[in-house]
Amino acid sequence: MGGGDDPRGTRLIMTDDPASHCGDDAVFASDLRDEGEPEVEFNPGVAARFPRKNAAAGVLARDEHGRILFVCPTYKPFLEIPGGLVEDDESPLAACRREVREELGIDVPVGRLLVVDWLPTHGVWRDSLQFIFDGGVLSREQIGAIRLEADEVSRFEFLDIEAARPQLRPSKARRISLAHQAFLDGETVYGEFGRRLG
Repeated sequence: MGGGDDPRGTRLIMTDDPASHCGDDAVFASDLRDEGEPEVEFNPGVAARFPRKNAAAGVLARDEHGRILFVCPTYKPFLEIPGGLVEDDESPLAACRREVREELGIDVPVGRLLVVDWLPTHGVWRDSLQFIFDGGVLSREQIGAIRLEADEVSRFEFLDIEAARPQLRPSKARRISLAHQAFLDGETVYGEFGRRLG
């Protein structure tokens, strides 16, 4: 059971492409069998016309002083938290683990979901769902072992949210603040454009 040496976690053939997920392989396979044959399109071609959303997943990781880990991408002028886009047939949790490992060069224990936030279309970027998971407190040893993926990340630093705010898009600052408060409150929060709803 489990994903063996595959750094992306457990994998199972669902259709013609492998699916990356973080659940138990045997349970996942059983659930897939129980689901039965895929539904046939009532109107041929309708599935291709359905909207598609992007999704991204990242971690709220902190140091021993409670400061948040931020990375500086090489391809944009704003800070980010470690993470990235969810690939096709990949769960948000699996994507989070993969992206954080790729960017930082270490395995961060990804904990519970803190925030799901909807981001509207902005310029050429389509609307998306943003997932933030608890990345825990990194030890000095873990921080010392960080090896950045130089093509994507130029540096990292630990900052309080207020210190980071000038280097964040407003919606990102709101989303990270939501995640930090959700961590403190022991909640999982739904937001839209960084504003808590419900």
